[in-house]
Amino acid sequence: MSRRRIGFWYRLAAVIAKPPLVLLFKRDWRGMENIPADGGFITAVNHNSALDPLSYAHFQYNTGRVPRFLAKATLFDVFFVGMMLRGTGQIPVLRESTDAANAFRSAVDAVNRGECVAFYPEGTLTRDPELWPMVGKTGVARVALMTKLPVVPVAQWGANKALPPYGKPHLFPRKTLMVLAGPPVDLSAYYGSDPTPDVLKEVTDIIMAAVAEQLSVLRGEPAPAERFDPRKQKGISK
Repeated sequence: MSRRRIGFWYRLAAVIAKPPLVLLFKRDWRGMENIPADGGFITAVNHNSALDPLSYAHFQYNTGRVPRFLAKATLFDVFFVGMMLRGTGQIPVLRESTDAANAFRSAVDAVNRGECVAFYPEGTLTRDPELWPMVGKTGVARVALMTKLPVVPVAQWGANKALPPYGKPHLFPRKTLMVLAGPPVDLSAYYGSDPTPDVLKEVTDIIMAAVAEQLSVLRGEPAPAERFDPRKQKGISK
């Protein structure tokens, strides 16, 4: 399958977003060769700053394969917001569905027709005290097993220094936005398996380990052996 056209709306978003990113930040981009040139694939990305989506989208836009992010389906009903989401090809997720497989139907369809769908498997900004990836949610594993297409682990570091997850912005001195895409995760041993909770958790753990491994390269230090699980922390809701 050939590369998908980026399209007017995504190019417009890039025209708006890229100049301030280039002006305010330095870049350290690695692993672009691991972004598939053609066909559908999934990226699994760590999340330690509200700036992450712009930093990561800038990186991948420059590969010629733009990411399609997941967004609540209800947002597509809001006039201007919905117009921008549809125009840039973002993916509606039916999170209100009682059927877990059906909840990600749009994401599966998008990957199968040759798109890149980007997941933040943690589901929120990391709450790990040292900003390592937390335990992931299983949506990325479910879509990966349903599509059997590549899952590329992507790590980001540096945006958190400019815009900490739970702190005030520190734009100066100029920070470096680091992004590293690793080789696709080998999940072939799980293809054909029933998507039981145990299987989905195991696949998610493998994906998150690959993301943490890339972040370890960027940070120059080993990732912790055990990932932070907010559900086990007192006072933190599930």
